[in-house]
Amino acid sequence: MEIVKNYGKLIVDNIDKHPIAAKRMIEIGLWAESLRSMYLNDKRIPNAYKKLSQLSLDSVRYCLRHPDKTALCNIFAPVEILQCFDLNPLSIECLAGYMGGFTIEDFFIDKAEDEGIASTLCSYHKCFMGIMQYPFFKDSIMSVTTSIACDGNINTFRYLSQKQNLDTFVIDVPHNYSLENKQYVVEQLEEMIHILEDKTHQSFDENKLKEIIHRENLSHQYYLEYLSEEKHRYYPNTLTLNLYLALTSHLEIGTSKALEIFKQFSDEIKQYPDFHGHRILWVHLVPFFQQSIQQCFNLSDKNQIIVSDFTLDYINQMDEENPIEALAEKLICNYYNGNYERKAQYIGNLVDEYQFDGVVHMCHWGCKQSSGGVMLLKKEMEKHHIPFLILDGDCLDRRNCQDGQIKTRLEAFIEILDQRGEQS
Repeated sequence: MEIVKNYGKLIVDNIDKHPIAAKRMIEIGLWAESLRSMYLNDKRIPNAYKKLSQLSLDSVRYCLRHPDKTALCNIFAPVEILQCFDLNPLSIECLAGYMGGFTIEDFFIDKAEDEGIASTLCSYHKCFMGIMQYPFFKDSIMSVTTSIACDGNINTFRYLSQKQNLDTFVIDVPHNYSLENKQYVVEQLEEMIHILEDKTHQSFDENKLKEIIHRENLSHQYYLEYLSEEKHRYYPNTLTLNLYLALTSHLEIGTSKALEIFKQFSDEIKQYPDFHGHRILWVHLVPFFQQSIQQCFNLSDKNQIIVSDFTLDYINQMDEENPIEALAEKLICNYYNGNYERKAQYIGNLVDEYQFDGVVHMCHWGCKQSSGGVMLLKKEMEKHHIPFLILDGDCLDRRNCQDGQIKTRLEAFIEILDQRGEQS
């Protein structure tokens, strides 16, 4: 960890005077971590997770090296359309998270606040706004965001548009599904396609989009097969690996590499032993750096995060013959879209289907969606008689986390699960 901190300090020390050199240092750091995760990682980590790490790291490194082939987006953007134009999507959440991996998120957050950005804004958005003070992505094709879940997204992308003189396309997603609402989103997606045709000087190929949707359907099928096996098997992971999986299931979904990894998950888990510990569903963002949570869950054969809800926000089979309509349905029916009651009920269904022993919800600093709806989820978990833990903190800015408080509440939660296990 000290090596990482020292390397991060070196980046910060150079970034104002030599931003391009600092950017190159970030690329090198991602390359080194990609090699480490593949060849020097803990031997208990499954091979599929190693490949997943490499894919996530290499994707961000590619965006840094080729901003002209990159479209900045939020995590719910229709990346399948971007792939049709050979563009690599880079989400603001992903980029900010990797700055946290270098332990330099505070530098960029402070940069944003120095520009007048409110301290109460989500730290992921503030970190991203701080990064945008530098010319890392001035040559990007465009940016794309949606109105799903986060009320800060649109303003953040407007700021990006002004700061980098970058065209931003905003997809307004209605809260409820209807044929009229689906057509409204279809028209927006078609407009987005026309803009991309003009910017890339490429023609849209619907058959290419059909192939992407086909690979996405197969990926979802393999992932559901994996989750079915994970009900009773020990497949070790870490907080960081859960984060990589959430990112890959959104930003890389539909690619050949992602399909290969999801198939490997499905095949590989069948070779792993039975699991007799506590099976946890994690809701919302994962604080990958939090020591007490790491100690509880990382590679643990007692407490295992089976899945993060972000990877299951929309996993239905999509109509491959009508791909634009299918993407419109995906956006509207994403369970993060609309009122929180829908999300709470969906998580209740997941608890029943996958027989989780407990649910943990992280109320991330600055996220009104998570903090505002958590009591609705608590009531839903009471209906299902499932132990429910609410944690408060910051999933990116280490300065806003009280590790001692989190450790105490987590230990009490695990004790409850132990007692229930003894009684069953």
